[in-house]
Amino acid sequence: MSRVAYVNGRYFPRRDAMVHVEDRGYQFADGVYEVCEVRGGRLVDERRHMQRLVRSLNELRIKLPMSLAALSIVLHETAWRNRVIDGIVYLQVTRGVARRDHAFPPPETRPSMVVTANRLDMAKAESIAAEGIAVITLPDNRWERVDIKSVSLLPNVLAKQAAREQGAREAWFVDRDGYVTEGSSSNAWIVTRDGKVVTRPVDHSILRGITRTVLLDALAAQDLELEERPFTVEEAFAAKEAFLTSASQIVMPIVRIDGRPVGNGAPGLLASALRRDFHRYAEFS
Repeated sequence: MSRVAYVNGRYFPRRDAMVHVEDRGYQFADGVYEVCEVRGGRLVDERRHMQRLVRSLNELRIKLPMSLAALSIVLHETAWRNRVIDGIVYLQVTRGVARRDHAFPPPETRPSMVVTANRLDMAKAESIAAEGIAVITLPDNRWERVDIKSVSLLPNVLAKQAAREQGAREAWFVDRDGYVTEGSSSNAWIVTRDGKVVTRPVDHSILRGITRTVLLDALAAQDLELEERPFTVEEAFAAKEAFLTSASQIVMPIVRIDGRPVGNGAPGLLASALRRDFHRYAEFS
C-alpha cells in the first residue's frame, strides 16, 4: 500500500508529496507542529492537541489554515488512508510560501499545512518499557520560548543524536542553575524516596506536554502526591524512580541517568503502573 500525505488541500502518495522551495517552514523554521497518538484507530487527546496548536499559532501570529472541525476530518482521514491503527499523526503548519525575507510576508499569504501518519511497533515499545531506558544530561541551549511547539528543533536534534551516540534514548536539558527542564522530545519526571512525584511546572522553559497534562489527572485521581517544581540532576540521581512522558512514548521508565542507575536500576513500579493505566484518563476521538 502506498503511504499517503496531506499537503495543502490534497492527498498525495508520499513519494509525490512536496512543499514549495520558498515555504517559510523550510526557509526559516517559521511554523509549528503537533503529534497525536493513534490507538485502536482513534486519536488520543485530539482536543487538547488542537488547543495547544491554536496557542502556538497565536504566539507566532500564524493563521489557522482551516476550522478545527475540518482539521479533525483531515487528521482522521490521513490516519485512515495510511491504515494506522496504532501509531501517530503528525501535523505541521507554516506561515506559507513567500519571497525569502525575514519579515512577515503580506497578510494574504496562506499558511501551508502538511499531515502524515505512521504506524508504531507497539510490541517493540512495550519491550523497551519493560527494560527501561537510559538518558544523558546536557546544557539547555535552546531559545527562551520552547513553550511554543515550533518546528525549529536543531538543539533537540543534536541532543537526541548525542544521546544515541552514548547508548541512551533521550537527553535531558539542564538550565544554568542546574535544574532539569525537559527532554529533547519529552517531559521529565522523578519519584522521590518518600514517594512524591516531581515534575517542572509549565512556563516558557518547557513545552506543556499533552501526555504530561493527562498524567496530572491520573495522579490526582489516584491521590498520588505531586510536586510541580524544578529538580536538579543530583536529585534525579538519588530518586527512587524516573520516567519521561510524550505522545509517542506515553510513560517511559528511565533506569539510568548519565550512566548511573536510578533506584535499583529497573523500571519503577509507579512508572510502570502509570504507563499501564494512562489511557483510562485520556480522551479518544
